[in-house]
Amino acid sequence: MEEETLFERLARERNITVEEMRSIISARIEAGMNDPDPEKRAQWERIPRAGKIPTPEEWLRYAVERIEAEGRGDLLRWYPNL
Repeated sequence: MEEETLFERLARERNITVEEMRSIISARIEAGMNDPDPEKRAQWERIPRAGKIPTPEEWLRYAVERIEAEGRGDLLRWYPNL
């Protein structure tokens, strides 16, 4: 059986499509990039990206790299829902 991606898992847990989940994440990224608080905007600007706005995959890659760099890889474990 093929392992599901984070976006697939989030979509399944919310009973929505992966495209809807990606759209929600994209909207949140765009809101962060346009936040009126310059500090918050600067945090979003640090995300490496190919275009003007990071994709959900670019955001996720950056978030995972930051968590690992901070020595908090334990936060990346997925525990089964009991």
